[in-house]
Amino acid sequence: MANRVRSRFSGMFYTPGFPPGVKWLLISNIAIFVAGYFAGLLDLDRLFRYLLLSPYEVLHSGFIWQLATYMFLHGGFSHIIWNMLGLWMFGAQVELTWGTRRFLNFYFFCGIGAGVCVVLLNYLLPWGSPMSHTLGSSGAIFGILMACALLFPDQQVLWAFLIPIKMKYFVMIYGTIAFLMSFQANTGVSEFAHLGGLLFGYVFVRQLRSRPRVQFDPLSSIQGAYKQWKLQRAKKKFQVYLRKQDGDRDQRIH
Repeated sequence: MANRVRSRFSGMFYTPGFPPGVKWLLISNIAIFVAGYFAGLLDLDRLFRYLLLSPYEVLHSGFIWQLATYMFLHGGFSHIIWNMLGLWMFGAQVELTWGTRRFLNFYFFCGIGAGVCVVLLNYLLPWGSPMSHTLGSSGAIFGILMACALLFPDQQVLWAFLIPIKMKYFVMIYGTIAFLMSFQANTGVSEFAHLGGLLFGYVFVRQLRSRPRVQFDPLSSIQGAYKQWKLQRAKKKFQVYLRKQDGDRDQRIH
């Protein structure tokens, strides 16, 4: 199936339709953006602040959910339009090649991985800003671009909708721009997220190619690890409760 799909995508870029994963990501992002817009008009936008990605809050306040929620927030009309256009134009091709389940695993793997890079690099690099806030699905979109470069390297796209260029060179140029801009101060739409998305997109695709018969499902692994952690935590609390009950019973006996 992959070979047949690749042959369809070997020429000039085309509009691939709206497969279910891409469709619901588009709907979710747009709905949250509209909700945030009206929340701003009603002076309720402070509620959305806890969904932005703040390296300081993730590490010091335990706001781990921000590694995922920041992907669904955007800073303006142009920001969400370009991100959603990229999600549709390139993400739909990847979903048609891999299927919806693997594509959604890939999307969140890249987006969350990009968020982890934002947190770490803002602490490790001298020009990082741990108190900054990052928003947008750009990290996941750059992961999709990397997947397209690896899956369809010779497919042509229109640079600025005018100049035909091969996908591998298109992504190479954008990656270079993101790398150079990462030396600037964090502006919210973090270049750290772009680089992280490219990195995790590469890791995902390479893992699939090196072990094609193994189902690579990192989010399910994370979910399983989280459930195991909750189980161990509940077990410890129960053991503390039993020890307390035994202590109270001994006091009554004496």
